[in-house]
Amino acid sequence: MRGDLIVKSEAQTLLEAIINSTQDAISVVDAKGIGILINPAYTRLTGLQKDQVIGKSADVDIAEGESVHLQVLHTREAVRNVKMKVGPKRRDVLVNVAPILVGDELKGSVAVIHDISEMRALSDELERARKRIRNLEAKYTFDDILGTSVAMTASVEAAKRAAQTKATVLLRGESGCGKELFAHAIHNASDRKYNQFIRVNCAAIAESLLESELFGYVEGAFSGARKGGKKGLFEEANDGTIFLDEIAELSLNTQAKLLRVLQEREIVRVGGVSPIAVNVRVIAATHVNLEQAISQGKFREDLYYRLNVLPIVIPPLRHRMEDIPLLTQMMVERFNHDFGRSVKEISPEAMERLCDYDWPGNVRELENVIGRAMIQAKYQESTIERSQIDLPERKLAVPQQQKSAGDDPNIRILDDVVREAERSALLRAIAITHDNKTEAAHRLGISIRTLYYKLDRLGMTE
Repeated sequence: MRGDLIVKSEAQTLLEAIINSTQDAISVVDAKGIGILINPAYTRLTGLQKDQVIGKSADVDIAEGESVHLQVLHTREAVRNVKMKVGPKRRDVLVNVAPILVGDELKGSVAVIHDISEMRALSDELERARKRIRNLEAKYTFDDILGTSVAMTASVEAAKRAAQTKATVLLRGESGCGKELFAHAIHNASDRKYNQFIRVNCAAIAESLLESELFGYVEGAFSGARKGGKKGLFEEANDGTIFLDEIAELSLNTQAKLLRVLQEREIVRVGGVSPIAVNVRVIAATHVNLEQAISQGKFREDLYYRLNVLPIVIPPLRHRMEDIPLLTQMMVERFNHDFGRSVKEISPEAMERLCDYDWPGNVRELENVIGRAMIQAKYQESTIERSQIDLPERKLAVPQQQKSAGDDPNIRILDDVVREAERSALLRAIAITHDNKTEAAHRLGISIRTLYYKLDRLGMTE
């Protein structure tokens, strides 16, 4: 008999040693819900000492929530992952409680308590970091937009004025001319600059996914929908800016839903019925001729008028050739840093080659050409020569200056003269009216549709 007591005493001592050495907080109550055992990890977590827990009711340590010990004693069923706050420090914890059964007799319950306050703090910090990252996605300002040409200066001034309003902005221009750069700059110059800037490439997301990405969905909206549903990008961008690039790629169905957002300032999640108010500034961009898309039935006319509140045309590089030296100097400095080169200048012959090309890929193509030249340059080279400028033999697409009638080189083809004069008049009107197409058309004495037709015919927009 005495031997059995010694064995039980040793087993109890071993059990207590194990419980005391574990890093998980443990508490044990008897069948009446009175505390009979806690370990040091429990004290560290809750801040409660033995005399504050042992002999006291099981709910003595609860700061927020209901006692899971008492629940388990009542149901005789284990409970897992119950969130609550414990102790005077109100620590966030997850509690797992199981009944202690000896045969069919309930002897009490044991709880293992996991501290999730640090995990929650890390999660909150991660979410704050994600928000900062999303804000930092709008990393460009108007200082990053280089160009002193009349066309570019007019566009920048129009964008700066647009930034001071809450109106929807439509950026128009060819691929590679800097529409996204303008979107970033407008956001960062607005009173929304400390809130979200979310970029959506409407052409890069599958049509089947785009609607749920933009507007979110409710639980059970479709197979595989996340439990509890999901916020859409419009909700994520609330109080901030959403940049819808390649807006012309939206389906007519999605265009109709976007129109509702612009008109009603609310969205309805996929599968839902309740509208959700959103306060979002929309900046849209396209390289497509929207007027032509409307006539072809590919773009809604009512959406066009909602988007076209503040249109800003960004000139292609071939219409601002005088900006090429400034742009290339900036690129040389950046690529010197990126590629470990020491180039200081581009030779006059190389610059002439750059200016004798029509740049269908715009600034993006120029960047690629300069980048290739820098990579091919030797480490000690300080000048980029004409031979290093890798371009196809494609001349600048401007009215021919040397076409002549008869033998007199001073007489130019009349069509060229008219085309050049018309282009100059349009550029001047757009610059003077700060890109207000309606006012520009009025001053030129033509209709707005005629103005867009001429801009398109002369290659001044797409």
